[in-house]
Amino acid sequence: MDTKILDELHDSVAKELLQKVKSGEATASELSVAVKFLKDNGAVNEVITSESPMANLLESLPFEEMSH
Repeated sequence: MDTKILDELHDSVAKELLQKVKSGEATASELSVAVKFLKDNGAVNEVITSESPMANLLESLPFEEMSH
């Protein structure tokens, strides 16, 4: 399959989820999808660039940071 198409789809999904989260209109289900999307794409475990849609989505989720 064409990697350009997959990259574009991935980017579009991240941007759509980000828009929902930032607007405050994301449902609990959409927030759950966003968290799963981040986990499935390794964003929770790997370093991502500060300007990427994944980073923007991660920063926009309405969860408090947990202290260790």
